[in-house]
Amino acid sequence: MRRGFVAGLLCATLLMTGCGPADGPAKPYAGQSVEVAGTWTGAEQANFERVLRAFGTRTGAKVRYTSGGSDLDVLVAGRIRGGTPFDVAMIPQPGVIARYASTGAAKPVTGVAEEAVRAHFSPQWQRFGTVGGRLYGVYFKAANKSVIWYRSDAFTAAGVTPPATLGELTTVSRTLVDSGTTAMAVPGADGWPLTDWFENLYLQLAGADAYDRLATRRVPWTDPTVVETLRIMGQYWASPRFLQGGPDGALQTTFTQSVADVFGRRPRAGMLYEGDFVTTEIAKLGSFRVGEGARYFAWPSVDGTGGAVVAGGDAAVAFTDRPVTMALMAYLASPDAAEIMARSGGFLSVNVDLDPAAYPDATTRALADSLLHATTLRFDLSDLTPAGFGGGNGASMWRLLQEYLAAPTTDPAAVAARLESAAAGAYGRA
Repeated sequence: MRRGFVAGLLCATLLMTGCGPADGPAKPYAGQSVEVAGTWTGAEQANFERVLRAFGTRTGAKVRYTSGGSDLDVLVAGRIRGGTPFDVAMIPQPGVIARYASTGAAKPVTGVAEEAVRAHFSPQWQRFGTVGGRLYGVYFKAANKSVIWYRSDAFTAAGVTPPATLGELTTVSRTLVDSGTTAMAVPGADGWPLTDWFENLYLQLAGADAYDRLATRRVPWTDPTVVETLRIMGQYWASPRFLQGGPDGALQTTFTQSVADVFGRRPRAGMLYEGDFVTTEIAKLGSFRVGEGARYFAWPSVDGTGGAVVAGGDAAVAFTDRPVTMALMAYLASPDAAEIMARSGGFLSVNVDLDPAAYPDATTRALADSLLHATTLRFDLSDLTPAGFGGGNGASMWRLLQEYLAAPTTDPAAVAARLESAAAGAYGRA
């Protein structure tokens, strides 16, 4: 049940794999329209629209994409309230998917779409899209959020190699500083990278079981494991010259600026923590090549064993259950759709039947492989929580970690108490 199975399945049921007569295969959805919403803009939007056009060519359906940017949830919810929901939305937060599933707004993935997901995705990624035992999300795009990018010339000049443990990360950072290079650029102006810092540290320090309990609030945010994670994070942020511009400068640094601070024409820092999507920004800057001057190492572990990965992703979620909607969901679960995006770059798939050769370089192939074969894989914790706590602009977790970055010598127990108070309110309203 791999590529051949679903190719035949789609050919038999939807005639949308191009396996009909060369002079004009059947178009089962000719004249029907499908509306899709997502967060993507710019190059990502253009690449995704190529996928949607391919579906339209094969089925005859007319597909229109609308970008909601960071306000996607507001856009989707407004359309639902107005009685004209999008057919499909590409939602990055499992917590939001669960909310829509609980109200009946989201529709379970059924029929040919469900069979495609079962054939092409690992049980772990199927679970990420499951709510209450039913499949709702098809993870079309994934992200590896457990990598730290570094400038190889800075490491060579300092005489350091990529660290494997958290202790070694501190040593490497201090050695970079001693060599005249600021250790790390931190995009504190954007709250979400700070939540990713916490999540990676927490998964390494507390372990996967504790991570799961915290995500579902079976342990409070005042738990000693949280306090210890905050302590280590604050200690790193407070270390002299570890952060580009210090904590105050980091709070003024956006994600795109942080990439430029490491890989731009006038680099100022040696490292940057964020996910695989950093490669797109490095390419735009044009000063360093990914895999050569710009390289990465896995987020350091406590004991050097490694293998734990925090993942993110955008899942296709259906808000209508029309046959054409499920046909599109099935197509998005196919290797063919993933291949179109993969060849364009800046994209990782967790479709087990996507040919790795579709990725444009060895670095991207390695990042994708780590999502498929991680020893321990967990979804972004903030995305698992209610949106008001961890999943959007102005969310409590974002804001409180920014406050901690502003004053990283604050008692971590006090920070944990504020996080717990915010979580109690957000989960109570969910």
